[in-house]
Amino acid sequence: MSILTHGFDRPFDGTNRLSRISAARRTQLKRLALSALALLSMGSVLTALIALRTTFYAWRLLP
Repeated sequence: MSILTHGFDRPFDGTNRLSRISAARRTQLKRLALSALALLSMGSVLTALIALRTTFYAWRLLP
């Protein structure tokens, strides 16, 4: 059977898959997702602050 078509004959049931994950594992995945979101948010804020500071310095250099 081709890798591309393997599993298409089975219906997709996301609720069945979620019920197989234990509560402890689900809590761990949620904690990981929230940590990743917080890290990305902090990175975005830091990037914005660096861009703002660079713009300010470049603006002061203009005659």
